[in-house]
Order: sequence, then structure tokens, then C-alpha cells
Amino acid sequence: MTAPQRGQRPRRRPQTHKRNTVRNLWSPAPALDDPEPIKPAANPTALIDSLGSPPLRGHSATAEYHLAAVIERSVALASALAASAGLLAAPESE
Repeated sequence: MTAPQRGQRPRRRPQTHKRNTVRNLWSPAPALDDPEPIKPAANPTALIDSLGSPPLRGHSATAEYHLAAVIERSVALASALAASAGLLAAPESE
């Protein structure tokens, strides 16, 4: 195949798949499996801590504090939501 001449459009290959495939939006979906119990993380800030201090000169301690606060609050809200749905895992007895 040669390159197209100046001012000419390249040829398109014919498409082999159907473009206008009709799908029924309201068709029944397969049943889902029961969800596994949700266990909150023991140390939710571990991933952010592993990345090191935020690169904000002079403000990294404040940024670390606020990032940790947001993460811990999100874990608390997610745990409350899981508990309200009956999906929170039972605490492990030692």
C-alpha cells in the first residue's frame, strides 16, 4: 500500500462489525452473588503514609493532617453505610 498523494484522503477499510446493534435497555440482568462482609481497614492511611510527605514546602505537616482526616472520615462513613446495609463483618475476637 502506498502513501496517499498530496491532497488526497487515505482510503478507509470496510468495517466488519455492525454499527447499529440494537440492545434492549430493559432486559433482565443476571442475579448477583451475595456480597462478602466488609471489614474496615486497620490502618486506612497506610497507603498515603507510604508515599511520604506531600511536596508542599512549609505546609506538608498540615497537608498530611488534613489528608489523614479525610481518609479516616471516609472510612467511618463507609463503615456506617456497610453496617446500615447489614454488610459489616463481625469484629474478630482475640
